[in-house]
Amino acid sequence: MRLWALAAMLAALQGCALTVSDPRALRPIDSFVQSADDARVWIEPGYEAYGARVAAALPSAIARVEAAHYLPFARPPRVHVCGSEDCFNRHVMTPKLSAAVVPDNRLILSPKLDGREQHRLPTLLTHELAHLHLGQRIGHYHSTLPVWFHEGWATLTADGGGADYTTDARVFEAIREGKRVNLLARDAPDKRHRAAASRLSIFEFYRQSMLLVGWLKAQDEARFRQLALAVQDNTDFEIAFWDIYGQAPADRLAGFYDGVLRDNQPIQAAPAKP
Repeated sequence: MRLWALAAMLAALQGCALTVSDPRALRPIDSFVQSADDARVWIEPGYEAYGARVAAALPSAIARVEAAHYLPFARPPRVHVCGSEDCFNRHVMTPKLSAAVVPDNRLILSPKLDGREQHRLPTLLTHELAHLHLGQRIGHYHSTLPVWFHEGWATLTADGGGADYTTDARVFEAIREGKRVNLLARDAPDKRHRAAASRLSIFEFYRQSMLLVGWLKAQDEARFRQLALAVQDNTDFEIAFWDIYGQAPADRLAGFYDGVLRDNQPIQAAPAKP
């Protein structure tokens, strides 16, 4: 009975994509101190000035995310500010990142955003908050939501944050070279189709995904809002897309690619409004 109960519990957790069993979710996160400027910001001791910058940027970033997702945060967001590489590497195991939301929906900022990448703080904070907002509702990186939509929506919300080391022009060039986001690939709990699956760099993948999501929104925001709310209600992405658009994503988004090939650029997507 105990084994059966444990198996049932694990199956339920996997179904809602909660990855609390991941080693990163089990690491203690009690070494941070609460910011005096904003109770939602938690800081590695000794880096209070960095934390103050995050606190100043947080209200605007939250407003952008809630507007773009058509819903408030399910719970007050919490941002962890690492001022040292040791702190960031302890909580984020993927190298070279500047910020991340790791399992158990922990948003961690790296010291890069207090150094050579200070200019990226507002947009990357917004990008990661978008992931956190969605994670609060459907769990960390749900396999029924394709990576291109997950990252494209966050990048659009952040007005290009996360894809800021490439340009629309480079994306159009890549598309004309036949390098498109693979809209037919279906993710699984143990398999996510990231940039390499589409023969794109990470920044090209994020920006092309952003333009795809932005095109959907610009074409018909009422239907895009339906899709966004359905996704946040934990509806399978493919099912929700068919119900709302009456087409598969690849068929619908062929219009975006036709526009690029015909006019060298698609209908421009309106940026997310705060």
